[in-house]
Amino acid sequence: MQQEKHYRHELKFDIPYAEYLAMRGRLQKVMEKDPHTNEKGLYQIRSIYFDNSDDKALREKIDGIEKREKFRIRYYNDDFSFITLEKKMKIDNLCLKYDARITEEECRKILNRDLDFMKDHKEELVRELYAKMRYQRLKPRVLVSYVREPYIFKAGNVRVTFDFAIRTSLYSQNFLTSEVTDISATDTPSDMLLEVKYDAFLPEIIKSLIQIKGARQQAFSKYGACRRFG
Repeated sequence: MQQEKHYRHELKFDIPYAEYLAMRGRLQKVMEKDPHTNEKGLYQIRSIYFDNSDDKALREKIDGIEKREKFRIRYYNDDFSFITLEKKMKIDNLCLKYDARITEEECRKILNRDLDFMKDHKEELVRELYAKMRYQRLKPRVLVSYVREPYIFKAGNVRVTFDFAIRTSLYSQNFLTSEVTDISATDTPSDMLLEVKYDAFLPEIIKSLIQIKGARQQAFSKYGACRRFG
């Protein structure tokens, strides 16, 4: 049985590089660096997103469907020893994520549509993806890659991240390889995507540190941006 989890708030802002530099300087005085980052405080994320031939996940995002879900497989820094299957659910600005560890061998089987092992898998999430690959015709559609700079604040379980260098590849032979051939997914690659996630409340000190004059919250989707090319 999947562990019970709770929805978290998720806010997104597209900010210019100069604003990122100023905000990062403020945050570093208050927030902690994520312990999983490298010496520069960064890590690379690659996610393989699933959708069906009708582009259900993409259309729900474009059409502004209030409640929606996406499946993805995610790994970090091209390290195939730690791979997770994730289901992300959203209701407006609230998000909920379930995840399950899978092996590299299992991941490659899923990508090659060798699915029989999934139906009796010990992880409920793997069994759910199996059913939806069978009956909703979900399949791997796009690889989304980016670099993340994360900060954490214990009160309110706050996580502030800057994502940049968002790139994409639509070709399945590039999935799960350290030699990815991809292209930029954004019109201004130097801009940063600011994401703020928290539980029930956002502490005032963090709220004041992320204030951006003239900035407006937006519903940016890395998956949607990367699907512009097909």
